[in-house]
This record gives sequence, C-alpha cells and structure tokens, in this order.
Amino acid sequence: MLVSLASFSDPTIFSLACGALGLLVGSFLNVVIHRLPKMMERDWQCQCAELRGEAPAEHEPLSLAKPRSRCPSCGHAISALENIPVISWLFLRGHCSECSAPISVRYPIVEALTGLLSAFAAAHFGFGWAAAGAVLLVWCLIALTFIDFDTQLLPDSITLPLLWAGLLFNLSGTFVDLQSAVLGAIIGYLSLWSVYWGFKLTTGKEGMGYGDFKLLAALGAWLGWQMLPLVILLSSLVGAVVGIALIVLAKQGRNVPIPFGPYLAAAGLLALFWGKDLTQSYLRLM
Repeated sequence: MLVSLASFSDPTIFSLACGALGLLVGSFLNVVIHRLPKMMERDWQCQCAELRGEAPAEHEPLSLAKPRSRCPSCGHAISALENIPVISWLFLRGHCSECSAPISVRYPIVEALTGLLSAFAAAHFGFGWAAAGAVLLVWCLIALTFIDFDTQLLPDSITLPLLWAGLLFNLSGTFVDLQSAVLGAIIGYLSLWSVYWGFKLTTGKEGMGYGDFKLLAALGAWLGWQMLPLVILLSSLVGAVVGIALIVLAKQGRNVPIPFGPYLAAAGLLALFWGKDLTQSYLRLM
C-alpha cells in the first residue's frame, strides 16, 4: 500500500492513472446520460398514474446497472471487448458488430473528454484531496452538460449531491474556506432565482429552469462566492455567442430554448482551473 501511494504521488503516474480512470468513468457517464432522463420520465409517469388512480404502466426494469448496454437497432448485447473506451468504437469503425448500424461518435467523445479532463485535473492540482474533488466535479459537469443538451434537464439526483459534496470538500478548505462555500451556494441559487423571476414578471415567460439555480449553487459551494461573478460572466458570454451563431448560421428560431447548463458547466471548469488568474487579469484590464 505504501509503495502504491508513493507511486501515485509521482505527477506523471498520478495523471495517467486518473486519465485511465476517467476513460472508464466516461463509459459509465454515457449510460448515465442516456438512461437517467428515461428513468426520471418513468418516475413522472408513475406519479401521474397514481394521482389519477390508475395502475402504472409496466415497463422493462431500467436502472444505471441493468439491463446490459445493447444496440438500439438490433438489441445486440454489448460484450466487454466491445465496451473498451474509445478503442472499441475505433476498432468497430463506429458500427454495431451485429447489424452494422452506426454508433454515435458522441460515445467516444464523452469517454475521451472525461479521460483528458481527469488527467488534466490531476496534473493541475497534484496528488491529494483537491485533485480528487476536481475530478469528481469534472465527471458530474460532463454528465449534466450532455443531459441538458439532450433534454434541457439538470437532474436533482446530480446537482443536489454535487452541492453537498462541494461543502463537504470545503470543510477543510480544499478549494475555499467553508464560509465562502456556504455563501457561494446561497448567492449562486438566489442570483439566478432573482433573474428568473424578474424575467418572468417582465415578460410572462420563463427564461431558465430551476436546475440552473441549483447548478450555480453547486458551483458556488465548490468555488466560493468570489468566483460567481466570473462564472456568470463567462457563461453568459459563451451562451450569447452560441445563441447568436445558432440563430444566424443554423437559422434557429429565437423562440427555440437553448440550454444554459452547459455554459455554466464550462464556465465552472474554467473558474476551477484558472479562476484566480482570469479574475486578476480582468482587474488589471479594468
């Protein structure tokens, strides 16, 4: 055990180990991204049926563990050799081994992104609790980003544990002191909550969902209230640029909702790695 811990304290070995772990977790995140919204939809349908006094519709059991991953076209169960992160997709040339149906390129992208960001977090923070927390935050933000892109949902089952995890890591001041973390959670939630109600009272429309409040509260719990202006500024800038691009280039209507969670997640990662440097650069420019 002492030998293994000493090995992991080497920056290169630690980064490679976290990158390899990130690849494996990325494969699991693909399952989370695909199944968690479906599990939530089933729960809502069951609740609605109970309120109507009806028996819930029967479905095949669905969880993050069961059933085994399979091809949506032919139902072929994915074997262990076909489930090696990135490598299997390349070996299969992006097609099912049974029916040759195309496999989305997003699967290896999620796996590679998770592995690379995990390795970078390990290299950035070094062996210790800060790296463990950063890697956990990376995993959750990747899952939330792709779920929000697909469904415009930010599940409470991820955002709320992420908030508490941020406070837990900062009990000993891993990223910020506990007072800054608590204030970050409170201010993060209330800031977007205020924008939501101000926009709704002014226009009669909902400009964002409650999941965005909870995600910013979680980021505040991890990074402290001091980083919230930077997170909001970066996410708003990126969101505005992407939104304008979609309207102009993709001719997407202005009434088509654009998920805000991915931009909050991206801004949160930028603040995690370079928040202090970005803030100091901004203040020098001002």
